[in-house]
Amino acid sequence: MSRRFVWPKQDLVGAHQELTEPVVDLEGFFRGKDFEQTGLVYLKYCEAMKGLSLSIMELLAISLGVDRGYYRSFFEDGCSIMRCNFYPPCQEPGLTLGTGPHRDPTALTILHQDQVGGLEVFSDSVWQTVRPRQNALVINIGDTFMALSNGTYKSCLHRAVVTKYEERRSLAFFLCPKEDKVVRPPPDLVCNQGRRMYPDFTWSDLLRFTQKYYRADDATLQNFTKWIISPKSASL
Repeated sequence: MSRRFVWPKQDLVGAHQELTEPVVDLEGFFRGKDFEQTGLVYLKYCEAMKGLSLSIMELLAISLGVDRGYYRSFFEDGCSIMRCNFYPPCQEPGLTLGTGPHRDPTALTILHQDQVGGLEVFSDSVWQTVRPRQNALVINIGDTFMALSNGTYKSCLHRAVVTKYEERRSLAFFLCPKEDKVVRPPPDLVCNQGRRMYPDFTWSDLLRFTQKYYRADDATLQNFTKWIISPKSASL
C-alpha cells in the first residue's frame, strides 16, 4: 500500500491542482483537520529532500567532470514524487514480495526506512540486505540519471521483502525532471566517452511507458530504448 505526492519546485502538486502558498490546503492528500499537522510535516520533509537531492546532483556532476551546476539546473524546475509505503506482515513471507525486483525509472531515490528493514539490493549476483541505520538515508540511482550520465552510473536493482510479524513503513522521495525536459547527457561527457548510449527522450515518455505499457523491472531502460525508437511508439 502506498500514498503518492508530487513535488515541483517548492509547491505540492497532485491531481492537476497546484498549491502555491507556504501553508496550503492539504485536502486530497491528508483529509480532515486531525491530519493537518501531519501534512505540514510532509511538506517540510519534501522541501528538505528536494534540497538534498539537488546537492547530490552537484556532487554527481563533479564526479563526472562536468560543470557542477549542470544537473542541478536540469532538476530545479522538476516535478518530483514522494511516496509513503506500508507493508503489512505476512504469515508466509517467503511466498510474497512487498515490491518485486526493479530499477526505479526516476533519476534519484532518497529512502527513509524504519527499523524493521526489508530493502534488498542485487549485488555480486546475490540479494543483499540493506540494514536500517539510525539517522541514515538510502540513496539509489535510477534509470533517468543512468541515461543522463551516459551509462556511467548504473541504476540500482532492488526489491522490498515483508516480515512475518512486523509492519514496515518507508518514505521514498523520487527526483524527476520536468516532464517536457529532454533527457540527454552533457556533450562534454559524450565526447570523452566517444558515443551515446541512449537516445533523447523526455521524462513524460518514460513515465508513460512504465505506466501504460511496461511494469518497471530490471530491464526497463533497455526495453524503453527499443520502444522509443520504434515507429510504433510515435503513433501511440
